[in-house]
Amino acid sequence: MNEFAATRWTRVIRARGDTDESRLALSELCDAYYDPVFAFIRRERTDGDAARELAQEFFARLLSGSGVNGADPARGKFRTFLLGAVKHFLADDHDSRMREKRGGGIQPASLDRESDSEPGLSVADERAIPPDVLFDRQWALTVLDRSFSTLEAVLAAEGKTRLLEVLRPWLIGAADHGEQRAAASALGLSDTAMRVAVHRLRQRFRNAVRAELRQTLAEGVSVEEELRALFAALAR
Repeated sequence: MNEFAATRWTRVIRARGDTDESRLALSELCDAYYDPVFAFIRRERTDGDAARELAQEFFARLLSGSGVNGADPARGKFRTFLLGAVKHFLADDHDSRMREKRGGGIQPASLDRESDSEPGLSVADERAIPPDVLFDRQWALTVLDRSFSTLEAVLAAEGKTRLLEVLRPWLIGAADHGEQRAAASALGLSDTAMRVAVHRLRQRFRNAVRAELRQTLAEGVSVEEELRALFAALAR
């Protein structure tokens, strides 16, 4: 039996409607996808404070309006729906600001600043990651972070918190080969048992990632394909 939740579009389906349960589910979705949305807006709107306010407004609208009622499982990936919604939101915001400027009374912001500590004030680097790619990369990082938290909770319930603490570098690719013997000693394992423990933990982490991905995939969308997309997003 799978130790992780594996129902497809679970959060999205529960987030529909106007009940306490749907509002809670939508709030959970907003929390899960805040970082990718903020990263996308931050690249589109170079002022950090303005980007943060826009991200908060975007999710406030989701929470107060029709939310994800327009998300259709038949169309595949929820993150694709969300990215489209963010782009539409930013286009509306741009049109609104243009209307205000045409109405007069709005002075353009000066480029002369006393401090250049805000990264967004510099001239845009043409080699910078495109917003869509940045969104996918932050989505991938968010999925990994949430998957690790899920695995952490499962192992804590099994009394294996120490195992995860010691072997975490092997999950995120930050361990050197020479560190394996020290880790094995810390856990009281032989070299062979250590290799087995690492293999099993990696498999459980991968299963946690798959379960996290399945929750916003429609029927017919391959989780393995989405897993490859996740690794590709991290590699960019």
